[in-house]
Parts: sequence; structure tokens; C-alpha cells
Amino acid sequence: MPHVILKRVINAPVAKVWESWDDYAHIEKFNPNLSASYLVNQSQPTGLGAERQCDLSDGRNFIQERIIDYVPNRRMKIEIFNGTLPVRDTFATIEMQETGPDRTEVTFRMEFVPKFGLIGRMMVPMMKPQFRKLLGRLLDANKAYVEDGVEIMRAA
Repeated sequence: MPHVILKRVINAPVAKVWESWDDYAHIEKFNPNLSASYLVNQSQPTGLGAERQCDLSDGRNFIQERIIDYVPNRRMKIEIFNGTLPVRDTFATIEMQETGPDRTEVTFRMEFVPKFGLIGRMMVPMMKPQFRKLLGRLLDANKAYVEDGVEIMRAA
């Protein structure tokens, strides 16, 4: 399965980094690739089975995600189960590891299968750099959010 892996070191304890990702409904606070995010089911704000919708900043596309693996302060695996992107069987795993006092290494792994059969598979070499760019922006923004409180400003 094609995949992309990125890492960032954040100057904060694991608990604080985890808190930013565990605020599951509000990833738009630091994700520059989104215009909005919200829970699909208000009764489960996080944890195994929690679902959200993320509206992409292009104004046309969206994804719906659910948490399928959840180990607090360590790992969250998310399945994209619906959306308008040209991928299927898509998973994002966010892992955190303390690397020192007030230092956390975040590893983000995205696995995906492109839609459209052979044509989709031929697109993988073009898709990976695009995903790497989008996920890099996400991780950089998460670092700024956790370390400095920087939230993404959106037009009203």
C-alpha cells in the first residue's frame, strides 16, 4: 500500500501535544488544509469510534474520518471512510514519543490506495509529493499551535 511518513519534534510534553490531536472536532484550529471540521456524532467527542467531517480549504472537497485505534498519549489511527478525494482504504496514524523533557516526536503515517484502478496506481508518484506537502503543512502548523498557541485564521 502506498504511504507517506513525516516526523516533527515539538517542544512540549506528550500530554500537551496529544491534547491538540485529541480535540477531535476542532482540528481546523491548526490544520491549514481545512476550512472547517466538526463531529458527525456529537455524543462521542473523541476515542475509539469517534467520527468527524473535515471540509477542505478548496471549498469543494471533504473527508469523513473515524478513530479506529486509540491509545491516549501514544497513538491514534484514523480511517477515512467517506469523501471526495480520489483515494480509498486510507488511514492516518499519529504516534507520539517523548524524546526528552518537554520534547515530543510526532510521526504521521498516511497509507492510501488510489481510486480508478491502473490509472490511479499510475498517479501514485504524483500523489505522494502532494500528500507529503499537505501533511508537512499540517505538522508544521500543529507545532506552532502547541508551542506558541498559533491558530489558523479564516475569513468569515
